[in-house]
Amino acid sequence: MNKIITISRQYGSGGREIGEKLAKELGVPFYDNELITRAAKESGFAEAAFKHAEEKATNSFLYSIAMGMNAYGSQDFGFSNLSLDDRIFLAQSNIIRSVAKEGPCVIVGRCADYILKDIPNVLNIFVYAGIDFRVDRATKLYGISTEKAAEQVMKYDKRRANYYNYHTSEKWGNMFNYDLAVKTEDIGIDGTVDMIKHFIEKFE
Repeated sequence: MNKIITISRQYGSGGREIGEKLAKELGVPFYDNELITRAAKESGFAEAAFKHAEEKATNSFLYSIAMGMNAYGSQDFGFSNLSLDDRIFLAQSNIIRSVAKEGPCVIVGRCADYILKDIPNVLNIFVYAGIDFRVDRATKLYGISTEKAAEQVMKYDKRRANYYNYHTSEKWGNMFNYDLAVKTEDIGIDGTVDMIKHFIEKFE
């Protein structure tokens, strides 16, 4: 396998588990929170700063104000004019490009599909599922109530959408940005892994 796989996912759809299993079966590195650790180490920013940047993206309008840039994600500014969060995003983007240059891998989240859009050997996957499936999965994984899980699913999806939309000027979840979209509740986690592997084989 000579491809770089990016996985974007709705909260509770199983995207991270799918990415981990896929990377293991393909025998390639898996990156998620590891990107934050590496970006922090190489940029000098604290790991908490990277986590906090994404956590703030709950309200798109307020997030845009907080970032000190316009709501359309325009990045035609000098580095000195970028907010702290934009510099953090830039540092993370540089790490994502670096790991992509190192060879085949699986990257979950972090706007990787957009950051690597000009690289030819990238396959972008979007993983999604119905709300009931995701709420049920969240209650089982995190031991929280159905009400809390439903609230968390909506909050995290909104956060991911705002973060992605702001930094990329694209729309999170737009199927035209992906090579394959898989509804995990129909075929399960392992079934999704098998489908992606089959897709990679056909693609190559």
